Amino acid sequence: MEERTTKRLGTPVSVLGHGMWGLAGWKDTDDAEVERALDEAVSSGVTFFDTAFAYGDGRSEGILGNLVRLHPDVRLFTASKMPPKNRIWPAPRDASLDDCFPPEHIREYTMRTLENLGLPQVDLMQFHVWQDAWAADERWQRAVSDLKREGLVRTIGISLNRGEPWNGLAAIRTGFIDTVQVVYNIFDQAPEDELFPLCREQGVAVIARVPFDEGSLAGQLSRDRVFPEGDFRRRYFSPENTAATMDRIEKLEKILPVGMNLPEMALRFVMSNPDVTTVIPGMRRVASVRANVAAEEAGPLDQVMIKRLRAHRWDRPPATKPD
Repeated sequence: MEERTTKRLGTPVSVLGHGMWGLAGWKDTDDAEVERALDEAVSSGVTFFDTAFAYGDGRSEGILGNLVRLHPDVRLFTASKMPPKNRIWPAPRDASLDDCFPPEHIREYTMRTLENLGLPQVDLMQFHVWQDAWAADERWQRAVSDLKREGLVRTIGISLNRGEPWNGLAAIRTGFIDTVQVVYNIFDQAPEDELFPLCREQGVAVIARVPFDEGSLAGQLSRDRVFPEGDFRRRYFSPENTAATMDRIEKLEKILPVGMNLPEMALRFVMSNPDVTTVIPGMRRVASVRANVAAEEAGPLDQVMIKRLRAHRWDRPPATKPD
């Protein structure tokens, strides 16, 4: 599998990563199937695994730590996220650093993550929400510098609010940020405007999340589908958003190359961008791992297809959800 890295990341990681949100706490998760899917991912060359304390209150972190121990002969890259103190996703515009990440909170949740992982160091610790109003505050800068100096954390990143790829540029310019996680897919192309060029200039790694637009680009949405209570997609795919999304999905289906399905095209679009270091679809099932690995092996889309997909950019208001 192709590996990519950047100056600030330092370590090569698989271009196809593994997003671990759905592995803990989701109602329909089959734990045995999750274990098989994780083993399949490792054996297929996936080395980047992204989790967070908020995913099952540390349970997903425990799953990742166990995976590392089960594969001592493979260099797996561990990434997690500290939750905001106020537990609000995304961070409200008027939230202060004290509301979300006071220095003692940064250290406390880093230590909790390490305990859940059962490891002496995490490769990447990310702020699970971010506001650039905090960028110049030296308190978080000192806190993460101390964690690095003590060898508890190797790199530091931010996870940007949905629909706000500009709301991290100041943080990147401080020189304290090594990675940035952002929603990027066929519809959400705005990170290409300012964020990707700045990351390229600064040597900051890009972690692309939600490559399938919460399932619509994976063929999991229909005009009459209503998600059950408690499923975050029930809010995301409101009746209005479902109709608008399906209008665009149907247009995409008309330009699918022969022999290619929609999820393959969606994933290859993301991986075709050299500014993307790794993309992290959720892969709770072995079949999902195999399909995504096959898409990676198929390689980048040709420039003619990428140009056609540029026309499907959809700038829309952000939706509130923890991702």
